[in-house]
Amino acid sequence: MFVVLIESYGKAGIVQEAVKIFQKMNELGVERSVKSYDTLFKVILRRGRYMMAKRFFNKMLSEGIEPTRHTYNIMLWGFFLSLRLETAMRFYEDMKTRGISPDVVTYNTMINGYYRFRKMEEAEKLFVEMKGKNIAPTVISYTTMIKGYVSVDRVDDGLRLLEEMKSFGIKPNAHTYSSLLPGLCNAGKMTEAKEILKEMVGVHLAPKDNSIFISLLSSQCKAGDLRAAEDVLKAMIRLSIPTEAGHYGVLIENFCEAEEYDRAVKLLDKLIEKEIILRPRNTLEMGSGAYNSMIQYLCGHGQTGKAEIFFRQLMKKIMARRGVPRDADAYKLLIESYLRKGEPADAKTALDAMIEEGHVPDSSVFRSVMESLFEDGRVQTASRVMKSMVEKGVKENIDLVAKILEALLMRGHVEEALGRIELLMHSGCHVNFDDLLSFLSEKGKTIAALKLLDFALERDFNVDFKSYDKVLDALLAAGKTLNAYSILCKIMEKGGVTDWSSCEDLIKSLNQEGNTKQADILSRMIKGGEKSRENNKGKKQSSFAV
Repeated sequence: MFVVLIESYGKAGIVQEAVKIFQKMNELGVERSVKSYDTLFKVILRRGRYMMAKRFFNKMLSEGIEPTRHTYNIMLWGFFLSLRLETAMRFYEDMKTRGISPDVVTYNTMINGYYRFRKMEEAEKLFVEMKGKNIAPTVISYTTMIKGYVSVDRVDDGLRLLEEMKSFGIKPNAHTYSSLLPGLCNAGKMTEAKEILKEMVGVHLAPKDNSIFISLLSSQCKAGDLRAAEDVLKAMIRLSIPTEAGHYGVLIENFCEAEEYDRAVKLLDKLIEKEIILRPRNTLEMGSGAYNSMIQYLCGHGQTGKAEIFFRQLMKKIMARRGVPRDADAYKLLIESYLRKGEPADAKTALDAMIEEGHVPDSSVFRSVMESLFEDGRVQTASRVMKSMVEKGVKENIDLVAKILEALLMRGHVEEALGRIELLMHSGCHVNFDDLLSFLSEKGKTIAALKLLDFALERDFNVDFKSYDKVLDALLAAGKTLNAYSILCKIMEKGGVTDWSSCEDLIKSLNQEGNTKQADILSRMIKGGEKSRENNKGKKQSSFAV
């Protein structure tokens, strides 16, 4: 349990709480083990607390707990993460002094550490030593070595290791290829780069860093192999890598320079047809060399219509990038265009831009975007649109709000749903708690129903007595007796009904589960005949219904 708690606080980035939990073990008489120490080391080293890790390591030794190979592997990883080379080397020697033999993880960690300090001779020695001890290198071992060779401009050695690993039946992964390709481009080894890319497409392995492709395109063009450059774009499509205007731009510019205008026009046709220039997520823009050459060629060869379409798309993108203001109608048309094409996320982006520009969209625009997002399963995004709508004081056509609230609660986004309800109530929109509570109870979402009811009781919002019963029945049926007891007490405190038909069943269940104190309190409250307060007194109500 303590290991899980320490680990969880670590993943959440709350190091001090993880340390407190670890120290609490002694106070509670829970014996620390090497496992609990290893968990703590990983948490604090991930955050760069190498000095703290050293102190706890010494404390572990003073308590007579012997470190394992796994302990040392964690420590070495952490020291290299904090760029403490000498400390890592001391611990590595200490590990061997204690008679603990390095395993493949240890070697991989040390090799990776040496690579980060560009000490490839030391990394090579360990790589050879590992193989000499019959410890088979893994794909991680080879990839790290390849990455290291590339970092010190020894790309030929990287290629040699790639062939070696394949000869031993070790398949390269995406990281292996991603490590090697930039080095091949920098070294001008474009034939080898072309073969590597072909190999990747063959096994459908996409690199983790998409910036490699712009480097490949530029390098192949620089080498004068425009066909190979065009194959890079085809490879991107086959590997499902998003192509951007900048990728097409490199090819178009180089085809124009080579006076291969027909090929440039074919690429331009794809660019215009798919409206790649207008994609809001583009990070690579087309350079002026590409579009100036292309527009000049089109106008000079009687294709002014195509040149105009291309020019208009460029202007729209430039306006968006430079923040040139558009009127409300232009935004509305853009939103409608995205919705017709089934792109609700882009429609939402355009809606946000419209609001940022100072325009207030009408209710039909809000509704269209919300509905499209909701139908596409993007409930939380639809919820954010709903929030913007309410904040802007738009209250017409909001019948979707109830559905969005239901979906948020059903999917476990309870806090978000409660926040939206709070906003709606403060904006003069009455939320039908009874319908929501009934829906959640019927669907067995008892915790969501419990939190919603508690929220309503805390704020004295209007809830029907029958809704109390439905939630209580659902909780009891789900075996959540303490939850049922807790909310029933709160209902009574707030002046709600006390004649719930299943009270006796709840008391019986509490007793059976050993919760006799709660059962006794509830029994006395009922038998004492506490008068129910009028539930409607002082309730906050509003005239606008969802």
